[in-house]
Amino acid sequence: MSTTPQPRTGATLDVDHSDIGYRSWLKEAVRKVQADANRSADTHLLRFPLPERWGVDLYLKDESTHPTGSLKHRLARSLFLYGLCNGWIRPGCPVIEASSGSTAVSEAYFAKLIGVPFIAVMPRTTSAEKCRLIEFHGGQCHFVDDPRTMYEESARLATETGGHYMDQFTYAERATDWRGNNNIAESVFRQMELERFPEPTWIVATAGTGGTSATIARYVHYMQYDTRICVADPENSCFFEGWTTGDPDVTCDCSSRIEGIGRPRMEPSFVPGAVDRMMKVPDAASVAAVRALERAIGRRAGGSTGTGLWSALKIVSEMVAAGRQGSVVTLLCDPGDRYLDKYYSDSWLEEQGLDITPYTAAIESLLETGVWPG
Repeated sequence: MSTTPQPRTGATLDVDHSDIGYRSWLKEAVRKVQADANRSADTHLLRFPLPERWGVDLYLKDESTHPTGSLKHRLARSLFLYGLCNGWIRPGCPVIEASSGSTAVSEAYFAKLIGVPFIAVMPRTTSAEKCRLIEFHGGQCHFVDDPRTMYEESARLATETGGHYMDQFTYAERATDWRGNNNIAESVFRQMELERFPEPTWIVATAGTGGTSATIARYVHYMQYDTRICVADPENSCFFEGWTTGDPDVTCDCSSRIEGIGRPRMEPSFVPGAVDRMMKVPDAASVAAVRALERAIGRRAGGSTGTGLWSALKIVSEMVAAGRQGSVVTLLCDPGDRYLDKYYSDSWLEEQGLDITPYTAAIESLLETGVWPG
């Protein structure tokens, strides 16, 4: 290995890369992103109806009310501030992201807000409505046939265009301030303060990057709460296997049918040691759960909400069986109108070979009797 000889002139070496024009643009870009946060009200905490006599309350944090309609709005804002303050996002240079759709919708919004191009690298199976929303916000969709190639393709495009690969799957857990600053965990606990069981027994999250579960778990530990964290994982995803086996290199060949969550590898932003429990949820159960949610509260949600709700209902049944009172919180991640041709389509279910009948019956039985079917 050769090294460059260091000059020994006896003089102080001084190189100044200051760029007044760039710093002026940067200040304005950060102001615009922060102003968006100031204009945004907090999201609602909805109650899922359960019999009062059970002594267990179930809530859904409704992240679909963000300006871009999903939980990923918080993440996209944090990622843009992180990239801007690190000097990675530059005027006129595109931001590129690997995404299954919702993060790309939110990042397209913020890219348009600060005036930079945006390219979303996504599986070709991404819902048409998500693609429409990305393009509505000025973004460009770049499709790959194999979801496992999204990372490399995003990096290639960034190099080719001189842009910045945002890489949510690496930076999600570090871009968000998990100690507070109006993150999702702080918001949940503040909204729970006047409920009959203000400190949740369990919070159930799902994992796409792993950033949300890391933020919630770290906040709970930092604030010294007794709340436990459960992560629900869909089929064709590696988080559950990686967590249960302790193997961070586990991979799978198929992509998740539940858009927004589930990954073919254990993503760097997932923090296994912060999680108390994981569940592997059948895709048919996820679909049954979002349809049950619509019957219960009149709201349609995406499949990732169903994955979390199924796990939350299972935890509720365990608490009822044990005679333990308390509260459970899960997430309503995005609206169901993005998936009318999937999770709310019987023909799509038939094409996928998914039978939701036994899972629908299980939920109905639980809500009637308090007992989780064997």
